[in-house]
Amino acid sequence: MHTFSEENYLKAIYNLYKQGTGKITPTAISEALGNNPASVVDMIKKLTEKQLLEYEKSKGVKLTPAGMNVAISVVRKHRLWEAFLLDKLGYGWDEVHDIAEQLEHVHHPQLADRLDKFLGFPQYDPHGDPIPKANGDSAVTYKTLLAEIAEGKTCKVVAVKDTSAAFLQYLKKLDIGIGTRITLTEKISFDSSMIITVGNNKQATTVSKVFAENLLVQE
Repeated sequence: MHTFSEENYLKAIYNLYKQGTGKITPTAISEALGNNPASVVDMIKKLTEKQLLEYEKSKGVKLTPAGMNVAISVVRKHRLWEAFLLDKLGYGWDEVHDIAEQLEHVHHPQLADRLDKFLGFPQYDPHGDPIPKANGDSAVTYKTLLAEIAEGKTCKVVAVKDTSAAFLQYLKKLDIGIGTRITLTEKISFDSSMIITVGNNKQATTVSKVFAENLLVQE
């Protein structure tokens, strides 16, 4: 059995790996978790001794097969719990993350499989992140940002990078969710902001560069 902190580190490293950021450094892990760099180095040493990580300064941090299994289990439970909380208990997509952070550490050999079956084997969580299966297989991870879409194109929202309550509440205010169609009508060169229309609403809305870099879409 691993501690909550150990599981959170392994989950963060897994997420960085899946983002394809290249070499995973202690600094990147520190930024992802909001932890002190010195405590990150200590935990890397501890997880390496437990054979859950491999670390070389030139190559960065890498999950061992055992570490990968733990990380996948935690991520899977987290995303399944998010789907359960939204679909079955009526929580908003801006509420489920913090609750799932606690539930992901519940250990029972059949829990994730039963939850997956009960939900109808969903491929994605409420924020568009793929839910890994027990063997690690998962649906495609979307990586195209709204910021990368050409002017005049229409796209569909498939995921969000920023899962903070503030950003999700802002999206809700704009009537944007997973599956919403957005048309990028104009890119403003001065500050890289954008003018968009949402769904069938013809009223234009101006959004910031930060907004466009946190919304994942598919043309």
